[in-house]
Amino acid sequence: MSDSHLGVPDSQSSMQRERMLVQWLERVSADASDIFLLGDIFDFWFEYSTVVPRGFVRLLGKLADIVEKGIQVHYFTGNHDMWAFGYFESELGLRIYRQPLEIMLQGKRCYIGHGDGLGPGDHVYKLQKRIFKSRISQKLFSLIHPGFGTRLALFLSKKSRQSHSQDEAHLMGEDKESLIAYSKGILAIRHVDFFIFGHRHYPVMLDIGQNSHFVNTGDWITKFSYAVLSGGKMELRYFGEEE
Repeated sequence: MSDSHLGVPDSQSSMQRERMLVQWLERVSADASDIFLLGDIFDFWFEYSTVVPRGFVRLLGKLADIVEKGIQVHYFTGNHDMWAFGYFESELGLRIYRQPLEIMLQGKRCYIGHGDGLGPGDHVYKLQKRIFKSRISQKLFSLIHPGFGTRLALFLSKKSRQSHSQDEAHLMGEDKESLIAYSKGILAIRHVDFFIFGHRHYPVMLDIGQNSHFVNTGDWITKFSYAVLSGGKMELRYFGEEE
């Protein structure tokens, strides 16, 4: 699953989504071997050296509990939570990925990532991402008081989301979707059974080649969707509609 953007638009609705996510984790951990969180779980995350961001204790506690039960949780940083520097690994036991991962699961080759900055176009964001990932930017932001810095980041995030809200409402067509173009580029070199991404907030599974599928997990803001790989078969599901 991906893109729950906890922390927005307000504490009440964010906590409601967090509780739903904890319920989902409790349910799927009953028979899961691995759980993949594909980024932007938080609308903003920054790890100060001695300060933990306020809130999200239910989710963080549940993730630690799942890992202690022997289930591996894989966390892919997204464009909203890229400033994770070690807390998730040391305190929760998660495996953190900052780049897409290609892995064999149940006999299927899966290419997994958040999806931001991949594929053609979006040059402005790609430049911004390089700046945000620089140690200088991280050091400068760490000097800002956590209260002000978090409010500023959430404000800018809200502005960015408003400007892209129409893009998230539907797919723009296979020829205009950068993640699909990116996946097809890899397919031209080698076979992958499933390309699995978040970021786009639109749940979809498409055939993009011979026995190759593009999967987007959607979001946990309005759709509450996720993907399941079981017995080598992939399907999209929606929380509350599993039965």
